[in-house]
Amino acid sequence: MYVRTTPRRNKDGSVVRYLQLAHNVWDPEKKRSRTEVLYNFGREDAASREALERLAGSLSRYLSSSPDPQARLFLGAGESFTYEGSRPLGGTYVLDCLWRRLGIEASLRRLLAGRRLDESAERVLFALVASRALAPSSKLAAAHWASEDVHIEGLVATSDDACYRAMDWLLEVQPALEKEVFHEVANLLSLEVDLLFFDTTSTYFERDEADEPVARNERGELLAEGTEGEAVRHVGFRSYGRSKDHRDDLPQVVVGMAVTREGIPVRVWSWPGNTADSALIRQVKEDLRGWTLSRLVWVADRGFASQENRRFLRRGDEHYILGEKLRSGSAEAKAALARAGRYQEVAGNLRVKEVRISEGERFVICHNPQGALRDAAVRERLLARLTEMIAGSDKLSPAKRAELRGAISTKPGLARFLRTTPGGLLRLDAEAVAAEEKLDGKYLLRSSDPSLSAADIALGYKQLLEVERGWRDMKQVLDLRPVYHRREDRIRAHVVLCWLALLLVRVIETRCEGSWPCLRHELEKLRLGSFRGAAGSFSQRSEITPAQRAIFAQLQMSAPPLLAELAPAAG
Repeated sequence: MYVRTTPRRNKDGSVVRYLQLAHNVWDPEKKRSRTEVLYNFGREDAASREALERLAGSLSRYLSSSPDPQARLFLGAGESFTYEGSRPLGGTYVLDCLWRRLGIEASLRRLLAGRRLDESAERVLFALVASRALAPSSKLAAAHWASEDVHIEGLVATSDDACYRAMDWLLEVQPALEKEVFHEVANLLSLEVDLLFFDTTSTYFERDEADEPVARNERGELLAEGTEGEAVRHVGFRSYGRSKDHRDDLPQVVVGMAVTREGIPVRVWSWPGNTADSALIRQVKEDLRGWTLSRLVWVADRGFASQENRRFLRRGDEHYILGEKLRSGSAEAKAALARAGRYQEVAGNLRVKEVRISEGERFVICHNPQGALRDAAVRERLLARLTEMIAGSDKLSPAKRAELRGAISTKPGLARFLRTTPGGLLRLDAEAVAAEEKLDGKYLLRSSDPSLSAADIALGYKQLLEVERGWRDMKQVLDLRPVYHRREDRIRAHVVLCWLALLLVRVIETRCEGSWPCLRHELEKLRLGSFRGAAGSFSQRSEITPAQRAIFAQLQMSAPPLLAELAPAAG
């Protein structure tokens, strides 16, 4: 339903406009919509304008359960307002509603009580989290974004100093906040916390040198200066290590994340850049011990499968599903591959076979036929490249052949297929090629849980991809890197902000069954326009599209109010 104008030209050339209340109806015979006039207001003059204002006021009183006298003031003002601009509303509105529904606002305000901090600290933290989900940038740019470019309820403006103070406070309350948020999310989504996935990644820094070494405990936490002992190690936070981004030439930090089977991130950790994966899962299990979780099965990849880790994960009647290195040459891997048996078809392109080689553990060989084809194609390319590199090497001097062999040894993918004859000649290793063919499309799992079927073990491990998807989104959608901080505490707080943003995004994706970039694109079309006139100023949102209405319905949220920020003129 809308108001339209109909012009009519008089004989003297003047144009008279008539106002009509109309709506569109569907004509089934002509198969198109047509306009139907519901009421004629007459000529476009002061009298018709007053009639429209009375109608608008009546509608406002009818639609509002508690009519806002300021809104009636603006509706009945009878004068024009100047449009001053608009800001995105939809993204921050949805994130803020979810932020409150998950109890994050209430938890932060409760933890804030009694501290000498600005009362807006919770709003500033929300703004920083929202900026990572909607417009990731530096904290200085985030402060400008929150103040000038977007509408955030309860936050008129902020500064970079306020952002840094809020980040410092966030680290102080992080453990309590993470625990409370997890239980709220578990209740809201009815999460199944029977499988908990853990993995690590690294993020590098564009700088020439690592941080100065300082004393740390085995958890990577700072110790007081001068602390000594066997468990003390000296290392900088941004330090050189094995980069999962293939940037071993740059300092980095290690980040760990625990994720449920639905892909909801439970908690994050940060460690110095040279921390090895092997011992981290023990710290993670210890940190979650007080969360009163139900019976757990830990799922992790091959980097966490040490005997000490497996023994630690079995404490408290918990179990594990861990990847095992097939090419490690371990006794278990050799024994598992040597056992005959039939594969069982599992959902998707996956086959599984359980082999019994130990009393206390179960081993499952998984075979992916499509993966086998990919492995064979990759090996063929590697062999073709290696053949090309060693072609004619027999004519080289022993020194030159040794130099070529050294160059190939720096490329593990090629080096494992190269052998050197007793005479020093370079040849393809046919036995290595044949052994590799037997591993095409296969990976080995070990589990301590006697109640899971082989298929459940394989499918449970396959869900570890949810953590990898989390890392991908954290790096590419939320921009974990670049990190615009040099202090360790600020870097740790930045990681926590990224975790909170990923948590909100994952909950929205789970409810809406869509990807965040697409949902964000649609939500950001909903804008809040600002108007000013003699009666005062106000803001009004744009019309809600069908796609936006569907998102609100899936999230069980009401649409934002039509009018906001009503401010009558003084006097």
